[in-house]
Amino acid sequence: MVGMPAHPNVQAVQDALENAGSVDGSGRPSEVRLLPDAVHTAVAAAAALGIEVGQIANSLIFNADGEPLLILTSGAHRVDTARVAADLGLGTLKRATPDFVKTHTGQVIGGVAPLGHPKPVRTLVDTALAQYGEIWAAGGVPQAVFPTTYAELLRITAGTAAEVA
Repeated sequence: MVGMPAHPNVQAVQDALENAGSVDGSGRPSEVRLLPDAVHTAVAAAAALGIEVGQIANSLIFNADGEPLLILTSGAHRVDTARVAADLGLGTLKRATPDFVKTHTGQVIGGVAPLGHPKPVRTLVDTALAQYGEIWAAGGVPQAVFPTTYAELLRITAGTAAEVA
């Protein structure tokens, strides 16, 4: 991270990336970058980065029968909760409350990263992200992002590839 002292959530994400040996689409070590302004949506993040909205890996936390489920989905579409619940054999799958998200990730909605949480969170990674050579994910706060690839997201999150839309 370049520039200023890191927010503890950003530092946790950077540490997790380094510990995992994560690389970006060019094979360089993944590094969290701070944008000038917060980007709370995939559209805003894509505009700030000058990329397609589909290249944004939205980190969405769901309450899956009382347990957290992180779905990393392409910014180009929405999660089909009924499909995911049926595929996973869940009774209920609903968007988590801000308190539930904070409790299980240590991060706030709009800045939830794929990693850097207090303990591992079950993760699904949208297969739609595989079409991009480089994708961008949140870095722990709403103005932090980092570049990665589909294969790296699967690896660093111990995630499962899934069709979620």
